[in-house]
Amino acid sequence: MNTTLEQAVDGRGRRRIHSDEFKAAVVASCLQPGMSMAAVAMANGINANLLRRWVHAAEMRGDADQARALPAPKPTVRATAAGFVPVALPAPSQPPDIRIELRRGATAITVAWPTQAASECAAWMRELLR
Repeated sequence: MNTTLEQAVDGRGRRRIHSDEFKAAVVASCLQPGMSMAAVAMANGINANLLRRWVHAAEMRGDADQARALPAPKPTVRATAAGFVPVALPAPSQPPDIRIELRRGATAITVAWPTQAASECAAWMRELLR
């Protein structure tokens, strides 16, 4: 349902004109308890400042009480159902070995130790460094 008419104003662009029914429905929906004006404005594709002006005008005219009595319009935002999305994970690979390189003078020794035996590697290093 198209709620706006677009008109060219002096060739400078277009100004949207909203129907009185649309304005009343939007004002009524933002006057419901717990509704945010910004959320209602975004859901209906209008600027929040414009909606505040409409609400203020309705309150000044005394239409706010009538608008609260109207049933809230159906939301125009479509809610997507949240659900589980399975993701394939790569197969667990073996962790890399612990590699230690020792140099003394011109001599270099490289030791590869399995990651699962890290505590034994630490004990060996303590003994080696005494």
